[in-house]
Amino acid sequence: MARTTPLMLQIATGDARPIVRQIVDGVRMKIAAGELKPGDQLPSVRGLAQQLTINPNTVAKAYTELTTEGWLESRQGMGLYVAAPRQRLSDAERERRLDDAIGRFVNDVIPLDFPADEVESRVAHELRRWSSRRIA
Repeated sequence: MARTTPLMLQIATGDARPIVRQIVDGVRMKIAAGELKPGDQLPSVRGLAQQLTINPNTVAKAYTELTTEGWLESRQGMGLYVAAPRQRLSDAERERRLDDAIGRFVNDVIPLDFPADEVESRVAHELRRWSSRRIA
C-alpha cells in the first residue's frame, strides 16, 4: 500500500491569487520540480484541508482541476496520485499560457525600473535553478 506523501504547501493570505489557485500552482510546481513523483499519493481532501486550515471544498476544487489537467489521477477507493508524465496541455494552450504569464510578468516588472539585462539575468538564473532541481 502506497504511503501518502506529505504536501508541504504554503498558503499566503496576502497573495492576490485565490487559495484554490495557490494549491493548484503549488502542486504543479512540486511535480515539475520533481518533489512529487509519479505514483506518489497525495493527502486526502479532508487531510489537506485540516493541514492548511481551509475549507475542504477549496481543496476538492484544486484537486479536481489538477485531475482534469492530467497532473493527478484518481484511483477508485484509494485516493489521488501523481500521474505519469505526459503532455498535459495542447501546444496552443501551452503557448497561450506562456504568453499570458510573460505579459503579467512584464507588467509587474516594468514599473520597478530595473535595467532589462538585470531582469533577463535574474530570470535566466531562476530557470537554471529550477532546471537543476528537476534533474537532481
